[in-house]
Amino acid sequence: MTRDLKQRRVAVDRKSIIDAAQRMLEAVSQFVRRAREYFYHVQLSGHACPRCDGPLAMASEGKCQCLSCRYEFDPTAEFQRCSSCGGEPRLRIRRYECSRCRSQVVSRFLFDGLVFDADYFRQKMVEHRGRKREQRERVRLMLTESRSGIVDQAAIDLGAVPGLTEALDELSAVTELPFVYEPRNGFDLRRYQAHVRAHIGAIPKTLEEIPPLGDRAKIDRIWRFIAIIFLAHAGVVHVWQDGSTVMVMQCETNREGQDVLGELEGADGVEGLVG
Repeated sequence: MTRDLKQRRVAVDRKSIIDAAQRMLEAVSQFVRRAREYFYHVQLSGHACPRCDGPLAMASEGKCQCLSCRYEFDPTAEFQRCSSCGGEPRLRIRRYECSRCRSQVVSRFLFDGLVFDADYFRQKMVEHRGRKREQRERVRLMLTESRSGIVDQAAIDLGAVPGLTEALDELSAVTELPFVYEPRNGFDLRRYQAHVRAHIGAIPKTLEEIPPLGDRAKIDRIWRFIAIIFLAHAGVVHVWQDGSTVMVMQCETNREGQDVLGELEGADGVEGLVG
């Protein structure tokens, strides 16, 4: 019982500390807000609107507004001058500099924030997006030029090339049955290509790991191999021989989402938010 009581007291004390810290944070935030308002009131009290001579109030960091005509302007550029040469300050990225001697001008109208040249950053973002578009177009053209032409996928006549069937039989390592000629309309190249593509990916596979489409193992293995050869010529797959084993995998540029490379460039330096 004593242990439970101690745990409850610790929990109550912890909650009390958190509540006190929260109240202090709210009080400090309110104090900073009132101090900022008072600072701006003092700084603008000796100035009036350059258009209608009306009273001024700060609208945001680096911007004040006339309470009469609603005209907004930068009070630092309007009312302050360079202490060295009397030149007019101008906003450069996130600081002021004299338009004559280019020395830094510390603004009297900033409380605890920073002021940014919105036009400069807007232009930098436009240039950055333009470079990204040009880069994507260059990559797209590069990939287009590296691809092979359209492959004529007419029906295959295995008997048209002397010795082709024997070479395919040796490569596919099938010796149990003699080769039987298959009529031209018995081989559907598109169907076999789609079947091969459905069973390969970024990890290499052997020819034997691609399941057959037909009942006759020997002729089906040969047709799978022919489909792989045509896909390799079209740049869709990579095919190579490892000893007596035929290996195949999908090409990098033909994987989903790889037609155009991703973002290759980091955000360009907006002069690093130059200080």
